[in-house]
Amino acid sequence: MKSMNALLVALLCSAGLAAAQTEAGFTRLFDGQSFAGWQTATENTNTWQIVDGAFVAHGARCHLFYVGDEKPFKNFELKVDVLTEPNSNGGIYFHTQYQPTSWPTTGFECQVNVSHSDWKKTGSLYDVANLGNTPAKDNEWWTQDITVQGNKVTVKINNIIVLEYTEPPGAQPGKPFTRKLAEGTFALQGHDPKSVVRYKNIRVKRLD
Repeated sequence: MKSMNALLVALLCSAGLAAAQTEAGFTRLFDGQSFAGWQTATENTNTWQIVDGAFVAHGARCHLFYVGDEKPFKNFELKVDVLTEPNSNGGIYFHTQYQPTSWPTTGFECQVNVSHSDWKKTGSLYDVANLGNTPAKDNEWWTQDITVQGNKVTVKINNIIVLEYTEPPGAQPGKPFTRKLAEGTFALQGHDPKSVVRYKNIRVKRLD
């Protein structure tokens, strides 16, 4: 009887966890087990691994692009659980497109960086709206929440709003990095061999 009760408790806990991980209106982009729906750049592909249900970036520069939906994302709420080891740098791109090499030139990078030497910290829109401090901490999971609605971008870390950016009327794409609201897909950054960044529970809700 004890073993049956223990099994029942385990099943209930498992069901509760699954329910907790399901958010109304959100679609999961990563199954936690494979690269299905994702494509690495052609350079340094061994930078990316899957460990304990997370994408792990550890190696020379390589970006991982979401290619699992032909319809581009314009207005959306994206949530990603992130963990960094000390002195690590990463990023979450949106309104971007697949690029086989180099730093993605299309869209925006939402910075992932708690203690790396770059002063632009987690939650920044890189080189557009930069933060010198962040509530995120190394070696602890946080949820990075990026919402795009019209000409406004809101970034939250663990439900704390850390950045609100409104693109000015008449803004034009920059060169070589556009950093202009449009539409596109998502990408994760593997920055350098000294950085270790984990990304999991990647989910999105379309708002249009």
